Parts: sequence; structure tokens; C-alpha cells
Amino acid sequence: MPTELLASCPVCGSPDLHDKLQVQDKSVSQEMFTIQQCAACGFQFTNPRPDAASIGKYYESEAYVSHNSGAQGLINQVYKVARYFTVRRKVALITRLNGGRKGRLLDYGCGTGHFLAGARQAGWQVTGLEPSPRARQEATARVGQPIQEPAALAALPAGSFDIITLWHVLEHVHTLRDTVAQLVEKLAPGGRLLIAVPNPDSLDAQHYRQHWAAYDVPRHLYHFVPATMRRLLASHGLRIASTLPLPLDAYYVSMLSEKLRAPEPAGGPLAVLLAGYRSNRYAARHGGQYSSLLYVAERSGEQ
Repeated sequence: MPTELLASCPVCGSPDLHDKLQVQDKSVSQEMFTIQQCAACGFQFTNPRPDAASIGKYYESEAYVSHNSGAQGLINQVYKVARYFTVRRKVALITRLNGGRKGRLLDYGCGTGHFLAGARQAGWQVTGLEPSPRARQEATARVGQPIQEPAALAALPAGSFDIITLWHVLEHVHTLRDTVAQLVEKLAPGGRLLIAVPNPDSLDAQHYRQHWAAYDVPRHLYHFVPATMRRLLASHGLRIASTLPLPLDAYYVSMLSEKLRAPEPAGGPLAVLLAGYRSNRYAARHGGQYSSLLYVAERSGEQ
């Protein structure tokens, strides 16, 4: 399988890289991957990694619910129940961030389109981009308008969106810096860029280590913590206006992680609940280091 090896840090450019963790892809390929860390800025990323032309193989699973709303099993059913409630909360959040007004929304990596459909139903003008042909087809039917490939981002007019969202998407993007630069260009004056990603500084990540499901190698190319996200966005003229917790993720990721610990005995529902609860309690007492974080960014100097 063709791979690419990054010789320098994608955030700061330093060549001083060190191996941090070996993680197995237990979801699809069973291959081992290395997570490296930059000695200069602390950024963590999967290296080497499949190149952009080859990564699709690692998403080929009927259980990958982000690309397939028909995925079955207990874990996917839990995901779908949580999605029903979180879509409403997401739409309420973007409306509040837009001053209580409905506006123009771009969802980059929109998956099967549930959030876009909810936003459109609430009165937003929506645009969705999605790389998976299967998910794109489903999203088109659900939203009721065409969903394009991510390459279409370059052709969208500059300054045309009040809110741009990436819900657990940026960690998948090969062209990290170029993509962030293009997204910033598409923001209208006063617009907001929302980026939700897992946080490897969370307690559940420390507890599960190489079995932490949110490493999700090699699909997750990058592993952001608050300091490195702040540095990346600052290099594109953005500042983080607020960082919001996604507390349900601690339970969902813990449930997945317990499954990945095999052949170690997997804990039952009580182990999952305890891991999620402890992670959220730790985060509340240690600077907001939740299992997943939502960064709300705006251009530096905006009030």
C-alpha cells in the first residue's frame, strides 16, 4: 500500500520528530501505525501514513457509521440515538454564534448529511462537501440538494459563509494547511470556523493508551491538543474565541475503546460509564481536557 512519510511537523515545520506510540488499526486492516510527536511544538500525527490516493481502503467497512447510516450493531445504534439530540444542539449553537440569525453554512466533510438537513430545516442556507461517494449520495437525498466533493471548495466564492463547520473532519484531511487556508478565505466578515476533534490529552486517552479508539489510525492523520490547535489556527490569522466540551464523546469513545482492548477482557456497561464519567470529571477540574473539544475560531482582531 503506497505510503507517505512526513519529514517535518505539519504545524511548525520542525524536522525534530520522535515516535510516541504504536497503534493497531483494529477496525479494518489490522496493520500497525506509528504516532510521532514534534519535539518543537508537541504536535502529534500518524507518520508514515497512507497517501491520499490509497486512504480510501481504510474506510471500507460496513460498520463505519459516518459514511453509512444503515450500519448496524449496538455501538452504531447508540451513535444514532446521540446524533438525534446533538444535531439539534449543533443547529442551536450555530444560530447563537450568528447572533440569533439564520445564515449561510458550509459543512466540510458532511458525512451522510444529518446536520446539514437539520440546519436547512431550521432555515439556514446550506452547502455540503463530502469525499465518500456513498455518503455523498445519501446526503444528497437527505438534504434535498447536491453535495459535492471537497475539491469544489476552491471554486466557492470568497467570504460567502457565516459559519463553517468540521465535525470530526480536520483530523482526516491530508492537505492540512492548504485546506485550513481555503476555509478561512471562505469565511464572511465576522464569520466563525468550528472545528471538533478528539483530544489525546483527555483522561480516557491516557487510560486506554494504544487502545484509545479516537486515535483511529490511519484514518486520523493528526491528533490535536489545545496548544497545537491554537498554534495551527494562529498561523492562519485565527484566534480561538471559545473551546466547548463534547462530554458525550467520552462515553462513546470509551465504549469503542473497551471493544478494542481484546484479547484483554472488555469491561461491560459499568466500565464504560465509569471511564466516561471519570474523564469528564477530570476535564472539569483540569483545564477542560475533555475527550473531544469544539474550537470556535474567528479572525484575529475581531470583537
